[in-house]
Amino acid sequence: MSYTHLSPEERYYIEISLKNEIGLAEIAASLERPQSTISREISRNTGRRGYRHKQADRLARERHKTKPKSLKLTNEIKLIIGSYIVQEWSPEQVCGRLKKEEVVDLHHETIYQYILADKRSGADRNRNGIPNRVDIDERPEAANKRERVGDWEVDTIIGKNHKGAIVTLDDRKSKLRLAMPTGGKKARDVTDAVISLFRPLKRFVKTLTFDNGKEFSCHEEISKALNCDAYFAKPYHSWERGQNENANGLLRQYFPKCQ
Repeated sequence: MSYTHLSPEERYYIEISLKNEIGLAEIAASLERPQSTISREISRNTGRRGYRHKQADRLARERHKTKPKSLKLTNEIKLIIGSYIVQEWSPEQVCGRLKKEEVVDLHHETIYQYILADKRSGADRNRNGIPNRVDIDERPEAANKRERVGDWEVDTIIGKNHKGAIVTLDDRKSKLRLAMPTGGKKARDVTDAVISLFRPLKRFVKTLTFDNGKEFSCHEEISKALNCDAYFAKPYHSWERGQNENANGLLRQYFPKCQ
């Protein structure tokens, strides 16, 4: 099934074909498009002087700009989005893939809002199942406002073919970054790596803000070892750990994840 829009070249071909009285079926076959697509294109974008490719392209673009975003999220598109989300893709990654494959061009915020609405309606795409999880809303203002050293953002970068991982830690105030490769993304591996990285800096650890991955399910063990408090960003709110996410993006240039 194709979601691609007609190109200016295709519209020019339609105009010439109509002037030469070529039928819709033949036009569709030549462009390798469904006949219904050609019929809809002509009916929507024909002006008083007939179908003209430049006018048709302009009308289509104007209609696309004013089209509500919710109309783009058909049931089929939602299924595609869901298939990527359960594989732990971020909304930004999903948008990039959908655009690359010419399925649909969405802003990642549209997917964030869809996921949240889906969750509120009772659907479960949440990855956590984390015991005694404390939401980021409970985090001290000093950490929120970056007023002190010792408030860290924590995440993992998954290796190629999901083999191995890198634990990443970023201090919100000083911008200091720590990272350590692990044998995998299991909670035991990640827990040991976080405690090991922080051991020499234990007195500079006041709070940790985690992603919602299951690898952080032993957060209470980490908090006890480091004598600090742990919080979790809201699901799919990557901007709540923006410093860590941005730094991870840079690190992925050298340790790319194979999709």
